Amino acid sequence: MDKQLFTNEVILSWLQYYAKNTTLDLEHVKIIDITKKNKNIIPTVEAHKTTMVFTNAGVDDIFYRLWNAGLGECEVWYNEGSDPDGPILHNFVKEMINRGINASAGMLILNPNARNTAKIGLDNDMFQKSSIHYVGSEIRAILLNKMLVDSQDNVCVIGGESIAIETALIAAEGSVIAVEYSASDRASMEDNVSHFGLQNVTIIDHVSEETMRECAVPDTVFLVASASMDQELQCLKKLNPNLNVVIYTLDFLVAANAQKMLEDLGMTSVDTIQVSVSRLGTNHAFKQQPAPWIITGRVNNNY
Repeated sequence: MDKQLFTNEVILSWLQYYAKNTTLDLEHVKIIDITKKNKNIIPTVEAHKTTMVFTNAGVDDIFYRLWNAGLGECEVWYNEGSDPDGPILHNFVKEMINRGINASAGMLILNPNARNTAKIGLDNDMFQKSSIHYVGSEIRAILLNKMLVDSQDNVCVIGGESIAIETALIAAEGSVIAVEYSASDRASMEDNVSHFGLQNVTIIDHVSEETMRECAVPDTVFLVASASMDQELQCLKKLNPNLNVVIYTLDFLVAANAQKMLEDLGMTSVDTIQVSVSRLGTNHAFKQQPAPWIITGRVNNNY
């Protein structure tokens, strides 16, 4: 097991350093150690007015990535060494885009425009352009509501790229396994992961015991219904007998047969809904979007 670089003692020493040498209110500071796996700095800074970031040397593009995400007006407080002593410097992210991290240290990032709210139903324009047809933001918001994702959950998303991205933003302390069957879809997924600055997404091309061996055991799986759905659910249920399932389909027969399939897998609470969204067009007429069935299956009713 790797030695932890930023122990509790080290973190406390950095907090004391900034408390003694600045007038900043550290009461509500968010601490994130990006030397650990699955830590997303961009969504964290977006959601918190004060973030203490612990990072190791050699991160060359951290400030560029923050600036590229629209966080150029954030202010960074830091020092030049790897120990919490000496003079404190501060500057705006937009003035630091050519600067990297040359020492393992803690720095404060202040975001006066932070909005500590969950991003549910992102507009499709926020995602990278690709050959994938993203589900409408209103439908995605309902799907995420049905998934009941918590900040520390591990979630498997099969064939749902925009769902995987939003889930990764919500499960900031957890992880997302994104299953994309085609190489072009995986490439598009990688573009979106980079675009949103996500470190908690693992991309694989199919579900099997082999591909899931190095992944976190999912608490929830979201699937766009496909011919391999039954095999995928069988595999995932072996990993987690208490797996929660959310299925998206435009096929009535799949929706009609889903309850029995989930009950056969041990689900004691199965619910099926159909969602319809109409949008007013430029000709003052409503155009109906595809109306999917959403099927949820849970082992018990304690939700």
